Amino acid sequence: MSDTPGRPFTLADPGPLGLAGFALTTFALSVFNAGLVDPSAEPVIFGIVLFYGGLAQLIAGAFEFFRNNTFGALAFSSYGAFWLAFWYLNTHLSLFSSLDHIDTGVGVFLLAWTIFTAYMLVSVWHVNWALTLVFIPLLITFIGLTIGKFSGVPMVTIVAGWFGILTALLAWYASFAGVFNSVSKKAKLPIGPKS
Repeated sequence: MSDTPGRPFTLADPGPLGLAGFALTTFALSVFNAGLVDPSAEPVIFGIVLFYGGLAQLIAGAFEFFRNNTFGALAFSSYGAFWLAFWYLNTHLSLFSSLDHIDTGVGVFLLAWTIFTAYMLVSVWHVNWALTLVFIPLLITFIGLTIGKFSGVPMVTIVAGWFGILTALLAWYASFAGVFNSVSKKAKLPIGPKS
């Protein structure tokens, strides 16, 4: 099977899609976490969370499996599942008989993702510096959100929101570099070599 006669079929790089979905969704939520907009408007982003953060990243993760990219497959599939779980949690609060301990439950949820992100940060050192720069503030974001939920101190969540915005900007750069470098004939944006 071939996409061009005489040439073997190849899959496009799903990385820029996964990074774009991650970046946009992280940015949208982090704007709320940073206190830049009224939290009552947060349900507006749930469609983004479900379709772009969740489903698009799951698709990117699936195609990374076909490309034999273990890191990309695990990262995009897992964070896609994170966004789907976030969507489910926030759209099904009525299923909870009591919301008295919801912050503790969300804290445990965030702690688990903090642990996952920590070992992904260790692994990403072997990919390139552009992705490493995404995972450093992402880990700080998860740590801050976890502490914010367990402590109930709003300022911690606000600081975590700003780190989330930084994470999104760096992920957008990595996504842009992936797209630009695939279509540009000469100029290339730096992403750094594998270690």
